[in-house]
Amino acid sequence: MTLGKALSDSKKDLVISGITFIGIALCLYLDSLADLELQNALGKCAWVALFGLLLWESNLVRLQVLIAVLFATAGEHFASGYMGGYIYQFHNIPAYIPPGHGMVYLTAVALARSSLFQKFQRPIVFSVLLIMGLWSLWGVTLADRGDWIGMILFLVYLPWVIWGRAPLVYTAAFFVTTHLELIGTSLGTWTWVPLDPILSLPQGNPPSGVAAWYCLVDAVALGGATYVLSSLSWVNSLSSSLFANETGDWVSIAAED
Repeated sequence: MTLGKALSDSKKDLVISGITFIGIALCLYLDSLADLELQNALGKCAWVALFGLLLWESNLVRLQVLIAVLFATAGEHFASGYMGGYIYQFHNIPAYIPPGHGMVYLTAVALARSSLFQKFQRPIVFSVLLIMGLWSLWGVTLADRGDWIGMILFLVYLPWVIWGRAPLVYTAAFFVTTHLELIGTSLGTWTWVPLDPILSLPQGNPPSGVAAWYCLVDAVALGGATYVLSSLSWVNSLSSSLFANETGDWVSIAAED
């Protein structure tokens, strides 16, 4: 498969990704100029965009996105609201963050399943690990404020990509999360504090391995959806068995009595 063919076959997934990348840049730029009222309006627009993109997705992907939104939102309230690892400009969790996490996850899935990523998996994965490795190395050697948290996160990120159940999803997450983190921090929409509140180690703004946090969200969404579907299947099977027992199709309880 040639590059042109891979791009042609990836049109839908690239459109989803393009909408997310452009939407992130526009939303964060407007938020940097906004008050809380406009920020809340951006949140409504983000929900509309997310629901619109999900219209063309399977129920499995919709369930994964739902789990990603719930888990990531809880993580935001803990990491930012409670621990203060990074601070939003209005010291809140912006209204566009929950649906934004849904779009970020959906984009990672869309890129990972695209013919482009499937065809060029090895060079893409190699490039991402090389960039993250050099960025992390720079953070602990030449960066002004240091970034040991970034190096730790990079070392956490490595096994996700090498041995994880969905390496292309984690690789794709690097592109979209680096995009949003660099824009958000450069515009002052949020700022990572100089010292991590848990480990008391210096961290960059953003940390170089920040994609690892998003990989955790992706892993929970992928695994959580599988667990939920398995549980629903088990419940459905049990319900069918009970119904069969009640009607005498399989076992006559009365006869056993």
